[in-house]
Amino acid sequence: KVAAEDYSQSFFWYKKVAEKGDANAQLNLGQMYEYGKGTDENYTQAVYWYKKAAEQGDTEAQLNLAVMYKYGTGVNEDSSQAVFWYKKAAEQGNTKAQLNLAVMYASGEGILESFVLAYKWANLAAARGNENAREMKNEVKKRMTRTQIAEAQQLSLEWQQNQSGAEN
Repeated sequence: KVAAEDYSQSFFWYKKVAEKGDANAQLNLGQMYEYGKGTDENYTQAVYWYKKAAEQGDTEAQLNLAVMYKYGTGVNEDSSQAVFWYKKAAEQGNTKAQLNLAVMYASGEGILESFVLAYKWANLAAARGNENAREMKNEVKKRMTRTQIAEAQQLSLEWQQNQSGAEN
């Protein structure tokens, strides 16, 4: 268990480094504000620091920011902004973001409903071990035609091939 003074020290140093533009420190500072560790809980500040880190490509910050927008925590509820940030993190391989993006596509929340794209993202997250995504994929599959399933599987395959091509 971490003592309160340790959180205060961490907060102090993360803030110093975050203000200099370090994305990891910005993410950590956002989490400290969100959960009231080392400082008072402040969702507006959490959003501010998550956004700073998210804009630098930090997938965890992008995911956290998307959740803040989805539920209107520290910011006005905005499903399309949630989708925007889920998509940023999902494209970089964040499986939680891939699952959440799949949910948004399946429900048509913040984006045009698409079972094909919902399946694609759930399938990708499931392939990387996300059990909830496996369940989501199976649920979405029940609403799809064979042609749609084949299309979604092809999109998943293409995404994976693009990812492995980018890593080489």
